[in-house]
Amino acid sequence: MGSASRRQFLKFSAAASASVAGIGGSGRFLLGEQTGLGPAPNPSSAALPIKKGLVYSMLPRDLSPVDRCQMARDAGFAVVQAPTTPDERTAEGMKSAADKAGIRIDSVMNMDHWRYPLSSSNPEVVEKSLAGMRTSLRNAKLWGADTVLLVPAVVNPETSYHDAWTRSQEQIRKLIPLAAELEVRIAIEEVWNIRDFQSPWIKAWFDVGNVLLYGYPQDWIRTLGKSIVKLHVKDFKRREDGYAWVNLGDGDADWPQVRQALAEIAFSGSAIAELEGGDEAYLRDLSRRMDRLILGRA
Repeated sequence: MGSASRRQFLKFSAAASASVAGIGGSGRFLLGEQTGLGPAPNPSSAALPIKKGLVYSMLPRDLSPVDRCQMARDAGFAVVQAPTTPDERTAEGMKSAADKAGIRIDSVMNMDHWRYPLSSSNPEVVEKSLAGMRTSLRNAKLWGADTVLLVPAVVNPETSYHDAWTRSQEQIRKLIPLAAELEVRIAIEEVWNIRDFQSPWIKAWFDVGNVLLYGYPQDWIRTLGKSIVKLHVKDFKRREDGYAWVNLGDGDADWPQVRQALAEIAFSGSAIAELEGGDEAYLRDLSRRMDRLILGRA
């Protein structure tokens, strides 16, 4: 195994181990596409054309869907990421709520990939996972969203790293025709070799905070390049007694470098906060932090 292959294998192993531990609530395979961008230009102070959003579950649960969406809009967010919603009436209600508040549902958080991983050796589990993704894709079409987030596999004592990749890749290929028909992309969270699919409907979802456990977000952004269509953003603080997820700007992420890397790849998708929820004051503060740290606005 050459040095480059060893590095990829070590990254893969660390990522899969993090997936088993469930750190940060997101999946970790690894994902890469060489961009050939060349040397980094000087940092720019120009604001980035990124749409600012948050996951729907961060909004107060005691409010109606309309009021939740309105709070997000009032706090300065342009988009939300909604969860898979199997009930058609509830899904229609979500669309109506977002439309009334003037906010866009721009992506779907697939909800079944942890309980029913595509990498399972059990055909019944895999079929439930595929069914959940099909529902997510149809939700996206209804809501006008262009992307569904998919954690492709879970590594555990019964599923090796190799099996996790080969099994999930086989199943993801079954979803591509529906994604193409609905014109909704499947964004895989941090997986190596997505170019194996040779499909415009398979892209990358990158999580800035998760990567702090085993790498540097700015390096990953440059490596993934144009394959990245959406971001999850959160921050992480290493401590002597372990680690803690913290508010944006209070952790170890080098946000100027992250922003510079996003500028280099000309990223113009959505940055979705995936943090603990809170009241309107908390959300407004988070919105200002995202403006400063990610979009580059004063």
